[in-house]
Amino acid sequence: MTEREPDRERLLLGMDIGGTKTVVALARATGEILAESRLDDWASGSWKKDVQTLVEHARVLLRGAHLPQDALHALGLSVPGPLNPVTGIVINAPNLSGWTDVPLVEAFWNVFKIQVLLENDANAAALAEWRFGAGQGTHSMLYLTMSTGVGGGLILDGRLYRGASFQAGEVGHMPIVPSGRPCACGLRGCLEAYVGGAALADQIREDVARGEAAAILELAGGDPAQISAELWVEALRQGDDYARRLRHEFLGHLSQGLAILTQIFDPGAIVLGTIVRENPELFLDELRERVYEQVWPSLRNVRIEPARLGARLPAYAAVCVAALEPPDLSPSGSSST
Repeated sequence: MTEREPDRERLLLGMDIGGTKTVVALARATGEILAESRLDDWASGSWKKDVQTLVEHARVLLRGAHLPQDALHALGLSVPGPLNPVTGIVINAPNLSGWTDVPLVEAFWNVFKIQVLLENDANAAALAEWRFGAGQGTHSMLYLTMSTGVGGGLILDGRLYRGASFQAGEVGHMPIVPSGRPCACGLRGCLEAYVGGAALADQIREDVARGEAAAILELAGGDPAQISAELWVEALRQGDDYARRLRHEFLGHLSQGLAILTQIFDPGAIVLGTIVRENPELFLDELRERVYEQVWPSLRNVRIEPARLGARLPAYAAVCVAALEPPDLSPSGSSST
């Protein structure tokens, strides 16, 4: 996505598609959201039926805004999982049963007959935070999602960077501990294995089995299966010693990952979602200090900020995809955004 004066009258439709929640938004190219709706627990197990559901939902949104379908300029699709934005195929969407090798762009183009653009949801979120959130005013920005796992998106020199095989931004799977903890991706020592929500819960359960983390187990009602990163944060707020030790390890691993990214990409900002966004007072100050200690002095002006869009992120993410230029088809594999 390049910065340019938008056509204020251009109407965009965006869909942020997830297994349990999908947001459909209608907006102007300037980012003004005109209408927005949400579907919960909507997926059927058949991608064709799911597309029909989304099409009908979009039409309801248009009717509610008193707009005809031909008023739309472009449709943006933000989808989790491996995908190819050039061919328009979703290779495999986690938590969407039946979504394997789905020609999603073609399916929507057959209905709307407008430009349809497909993007990974982490990249879409990065675009949204860059244009409308914590990354505004920067030329290069890194965005990290930090929920069950750790994903990311890279805005470099004013463009979304996808990589040669459209897998750039998978920062959760850079190795930070040689032969370290196993990661859900099949590798070992990944950043996600130390700071992702699921990995943190697993670590706490292991420590419970060794007789530690008693306060978190109590918060879980005595059931280790109920342990979560959220309960760790709650124990941390209560001043629990184990929770504080885990915080020290968490910040050590996260700061190392962010320092590596800073040294490589020299971003103007690093924007963090979920755990850090929801609890900035518990993490941000020390995280910044630790990152700055590990990079050159000339790189210590990087802003490390919590994401700002919150509940509005899915709508803005989908609309930002609709505002993209089509990916470049050049043999070099580079992508113009």
